[in-house]
Amino acid sequence: MLRTNTEFLNYVDELYHSKQWGISLQHFEKDSLLLRQGEKSHRVFVIKEGIAKCFFLEENGKDYILEFMSKGQILGELEMIRQINCLCNVAAVTSVQVYAISSATFKQLLDKDLRLHQILLEELAERIINTSSRASFQQLYTVEHGLTKLLALQDKQGLKITKEDMAAYLGITLRSLNRTLKGL
Repeated sequence: MLRTNTEFLNYVDELYHSKQWGISLQHFEKDSLLLRQGEKSHRVFVIKEGIAKCFFLEENGKDYILEFMSKGQILGELEMIRQINCLCNVAAVTSVQVYAISSATFKQLLDKDLRLHQILLEELAERIINTSSRASFQQLYTVEHGLTKLLALQDKQGLKITKEDMAAYLGITLRSLNRTLKGL
């Protein structure tokens, strides 16, 4: 539910401190958009601190949250690799600090650095596994079970996840969420 990748964070932290790649550290306030669905991005981000949510804004105007992401998660890499506009929105749930890597630097690292390839391949494989697991989980378990896990994450992380975000993560309406909360 809250994705992290310490290996990726350590890798980018080393690159940042080497000062040879021009990687910068940027700060985003809570509720700021790091990436905007449908727009071109010129940077890849790796989260150093904080929590962000990755979500689709659907045609019906509703959000669907794919993941909550934290330390070491890379953002915008698919768009850079495929040279496409942002597939989804990424917004700061808490104050977020990220390493920002320009598209030119990211492409150069992809061309030269086998370690990046290995870490990125593992991260992408992990995302496929998580997406598949979550899809089957949402089909096989009740909303109550998913909500219980989400509330436990909120308590463990000391977060305040809005009802709207809970509903968007669970793929249900706010009304259904309120009914489920009342039943718990």
